[in-house]
Amino acid sequence: MAQYMDVHHGMKGITADDLMAAHKADLAVEKDEGVHFERAWADPESGTVYCLSEAPSPEAVQRVHERAGHRADEVHPVPYSI
Repeated sequence: MAQYMDVHHGMKGITADDLMAAHKADLAVEKDEGVHFERAWADPESGTVYCLSEAPSPEAVQRVHERAGHRADEVHPVPYSI
């Protein structure tokens, strides 16, 4: 399965608890789309959040985020990682 990194903007001031709640919301519905969210990172100063997932398509990633209430602004394939 392919990996994707998605980016959320406009989340200035996000806390660790906010990030965990958003991640848990993704995990609650990810199986419906065949997605697995592996990890998330947040920069509260810039308001940028990054999520790494394995998924069948970028559209599947977006559908999970939409259902969880936080649509991604960008979804990028990650063809290589080490």
